[in-house]
Amino acid sequence: MSLLLDVRGLNIAIEKNGRHFPLIRDFNLSLATGERLALVGESGCGKSMIALAIMGLLDRNSVKVQSGQILLRGQDLLRLGERDMRTVRGRQVSIIFQEPMTALNPIMPVGRQVAEMIRAHSDTSRADAEKEAIHLIKRVGIRDPEHSAARYPHEFSGGMRQRIVIALAIACKPQLLIADEPTTALDVTVQAQILKLLEELHGEMEMSLLLISHNLALVSSFSERIAVMYAGDIVEQGPTRRVLGYSRHPYTTGLLRCLPPLAPASDPAQRRVLAEIPGQVPTVDKLLTGCRFYDRCSQHEDRCRSERPELAADEDGSSRRCIH
Repeated sequence: MSLLLDVRGLNIAIEKNGRHFPLIRDFNLSLATGERLALVGESGCGKSMIALAIMGLLDRNSVKVQSGQILLRGQDLLRLGERDMRTVRGRQVSIIFQEPMTALNPIMPVGRQVAEMIRAHSDTSRADAEKEAIHLIKRVGIRDPEHSAARYPHEFSGGMRQRIVIALAIACKPQLLIADEPTTALDVTVQAQILKLLEELHGEMEMSLLLISHNLALVSSFSERIAVMYAGDIVEQGPTRRVLGYSRHPYTTGLLRCLPPLAPASDPAQRRVLAEIPGQVPTVDKLLTGCRFYDRCSQHEDRCRSERPELAADEDGSSRRCIH
């Protein structure tokens, strides 16, 4: 498979109280054409910031990209101006935001919103765009698409609104679809339906999919490859089965131990209390210069505080950032 997305040496800093604090440092991530990659980690680790950087939607007043490249088929998106990025968004790269109500215009019928996305990136007439919008609304599983297209976002449930957002995201058949926590606040049944829909669309449209989530159980059967992120760093990545079945980084191992068992033990004595990772993700003004997981890691050594491990590759195609 050819390489579609290649993030190289990305460094992003956040301004706080007049000072710039590095959050994303020397970040590298690649995604092949047609691949499904999951980017996972705790809330606040920088996952959504990576998505916004790819889309060119970072707040330039408080966030600064200091260095690096975001290559889409060899074109560096960081070197494009806002006008050029508008042609990239939606047509080449699209995003599903985690809160569908804020992603939709509350005073415009959903069908018109999808139609406007189509017209913004093509010479399609209004009538043809509206027909295509109805087709897309039907494709994402909404009944009576003609009537639904005339309805407003508040008239739909959370799961239905998310389907409308997906219709918006795929309207121009993008090469890369970023799904940023697409099942947040949805019940388990609807979560499964949304993931199944994304999987079907991925196959039909032959697009690459970057799924951002903090839910390891959710991505385990969906992604082909997984990258585990902590405090702005990729700490482990590789084939999903290998990373989740035989993790080699203490942070990944800690996340997996936090998962509840699929079935309770029959013997009460064998029922384990859910583990937890002590502490919390450091704030931007308290990030360590060495291993950022140092103060929460049970295996840390003195040199971990000042020495940042490299992302070392293994023979099985995986890699991890740890001195052990």
